Amino acid sequence: MTRLTRAVHIGVFALACGLAVTAQARSDASFLKQAAQNGNAEVEASKLATTKAQNPEVKAFAEAMVTEHSKVADELQSLAASKNVKLPDGPSVMQKTELKMINAGDDAKFDDRYTRNFGVKAHQSTIKLFEEAAQNAKDADVKAWAQKTLPSLKHHLEMAQALAPAKK
Repeated sequence: MTRLTRAVHIGVFALACGLAVTAQARSDASFLKQAAQNGNAEVEASKLATTKAQNPEVKAFAEAMVTEHSKVADELQSLAASKNVKLPDGPSVMQKTELKMINAGDDAKFDDRYTRNFGVKAHQSTIKLFEEAAQNAKDADVKAWAQKTLPSLKHHLEMAQALAPAKK
């Protein structure tokens, strides 16, 4: 093998390794950004529920979600800053649409819409996201944070499922 050929092979290998590391970092960054959007959506929906919910249990759940997801958001912000990842400051477009949908329609059914969409479905989706990161994140800090946060998300899901409107 000539010196030039060897240099080219080493260069290609180094480039491939660099791209793999970049892809892994991008994957962890995507998780952090999606986690932020999910949390932002949960807080917005829950703030709405603190004023619109009619069932005192739903209202109490919403208040707990605002408090707990705001705390998680602060932790996430610190983690993302340490990884040089800029987080979105609101829900995704799809989540904003869902927020509008739970706010529209018969107020007597608001509790059901909120509990079903942001209590149960959103937590199920977020749990899947966090389980994936807890197993596959390449960054040890990201992986540890996902693992640490998962039990409280699962508890939130259990709380939501226990609410009367969610049992329908």
